[in-house]
Amino acid sequence: MEVKNFAAWDYVVFAALFIVSSGIGVFFAIKERKKATSKEFLIGGRQMSFGPVALSLTASFMSAVTVLGTPAEVYRFGASFTLFFIAYGFVIIFTSELFLPVFYRSGITSTYEYLQLRFNKPVRYAATVIYIVQTVLYTGVVVYAPALALNQVTGFDLWGSVFATGIVCTFYCTLGGLKAVVWTDAFQMVVMIVGFLTVLIQGSMKAGGFHNVLEQAANGSRLQIVDFDADPLRRHTFWTISVGGTFTWLGIYGVNQSTIQRCISCKTEKHAKLALYFNLLGLWIILVCAVFSGLIMYSYFKDCDPWTSGMISAPDQLMPYFVMEIFDKMPGLPGLFVACAFSGTLSTVAASINALATVTFEDFVKSCFPSLSDKISTWTSKGLCLLFGVLCTSMAVAASLMGSVVQASLSIHGMCGGPMLGLFSLGLVFPFVNWKGAIGGLLTGITLSSWVTIGAFVYPAPDVKTRPLPLSVEQCVPTNLTTSAPSVFPSRPELADTWYSLSYLYFSAVGCISCILAGILISFITGLQRGEDINPLLIRPVCNLFCFWSKKYRALCWCGVQHGQEPEQDDLEDSTAWKHTGESVLQNGLRTESPAPMPGFNPDDKSCDNMALEKITHF
Repeated sequence: MEVKNFAAWDYVVFAALFIVSSGIGVFFAIKERKKATSKEFLIGGRQMSFGPVALSLTASFMSAVTVLGTPAEVYRFGASFTLFFIAYGFVIIFTSELFLPVFYRSGITSTYEYLQLRFNKPVRYAATVIYIVQTVLYTGVVVYAPALALNQVTGFDLWGSVFATGIVCTFYCTLGGLKAVVWTDAFQMVVMIVGFLTVLIQGSMKAGGFHNVLEQAANGSRLQIVDFDADPLRRHTFWTISVGGTFTWLGIYGVNQSTIQRCISCKTEKHAKLALYFNLLGLWIILVCAVFSGLIMYSYFKDCDPWTSGMISAPDQLMPYFVMEIFDKMPGLPGLFVACAFSGTLSTVAASINALATVTFEDFVKSCFPSLSDKISTWTSKGLCLLFGVLCTSMAVAASLMGSVVQASLSIHGMCGGPMLGLFSLGLVFPFVNWKGAIGGLLTGITLSSWVTIGAFVYPAPDVKTRPLPLSVEQCVPTNLTTSAPSVFPSRPELADTWYSLSYLYFSAVGCISCILAGILISFITGLQRGEDINPLLIRPVCNLFCFWSKKYRALCWCGVQHGQEPEQDDLEDSTAWKHTGESVLQNGLRTESPAPMPGFNPDDKSCDNMALEKITHF
């Protein structure tokens, strides 16, 4: 494989990304040195505005997996990835209208505090452990992907790149806390968009113009976007992407600590919702850029596929190889693209480290040592950031064995995120589910989603189901061609071509739906939870949407939860001040005898002020 090295200007551009990112961490470490509290460090004092938070959310979840993996997916499988446009829309609506109001108004720092309030401590701790495992695994993939790109385009040592990435992320996250993470993400989001735009402009020019790109993509069947085949074994169809993709990304957004932590850092609930909706625009922009990059790349390589011909060793190297081809005489621009890929990584890894430190501190450290001083709490939080930075970087070694970075990352989220989504849905939507149903549903969801995910990894689906589109090597230089021996497949069990061949986008749906069904069944068997014993703030009464014409039917669907004690506020827009000082508030079965309007609620714009919540919330 031919390796093209960086020019001096490429190193300058690339190094500037690390310098600015680290500088932001140092800036906030100095600026916030007098506000040395764990809440200031972990959630920015709950005074962030929606603009930087929106950019931060987009940058964190549109990582190097998107920069490298999505164009390669479009190159090989076509532009059906565009249908994630629909999935992202549903995800943001559900997150902002179903999950966020409950998390925000409760004044919690870790989303898993909710599970203890709604169920009990074992459910909370089980969910926290699963989240830590999921995030460490996913972050390993995210660290490995841009290191692979750097290795491909410059010849740098792969693992040296991995550890350099981890060190820089850990440095500014540990120094500056959430504010450094958010503002660095905002800067890195700009770098990502600029990097994509340079590829789109230069690539379309090299491929003969944008019109020619679309014509060549159509001739190569890359523009067949909508396929209504309902077969769940097909890799990408309208249903797998719009339905399965919604489940997958809702597990990433709706109940993920990294997302919710930045939303609750906003100064009002209105700002938190605006951050999510503006973030949706960012998701769509990055998606469009990634899809068109894949189409341009196909048009450029349509007669000589570098992967099939052996010029590169993996599909995820297509994008960096393409960049080095089109910018071969333009020093500095290859460095800009690699900075684009690394921007996604730095933002994602830093956000993950910060979220991991937060849940570990809130769910474990403070439970064991409730009387820690502010100074010790802050230094403990910084130490946890450092610990998880080292752990996430080390996990990149395992990521090298996972194959396609897009499928690997979404499979991890499906395996763990789906059951977690089901668990929180049981708590918010089904008032009659008890703690036994919650823990049983979680274990059922994890078991089934792990079974199908691991099975799919061991026995990959055959091409007849994944349906990669044809690639040509007709005009490749003969010396570049490689002759591959016929593939010899080991004996496959009967489930390999059915259950294990399920589209990877359905892994999350399997975990979520099985968790909900098992939780409901176990609750009926073991005795339903009394609605009167549940604080109405912990339940989102979605039945109001379907029984809006009848107070009687709405009350029936509430299963005894006392929403009716708040006249004319059926949608939880005004709720009770239920968080009180001390550990006693975190006990299942808390009952509020005399509800009062929640401090900080503004009925005019239907939002809450986090600072008012802070005055009544102490842990």
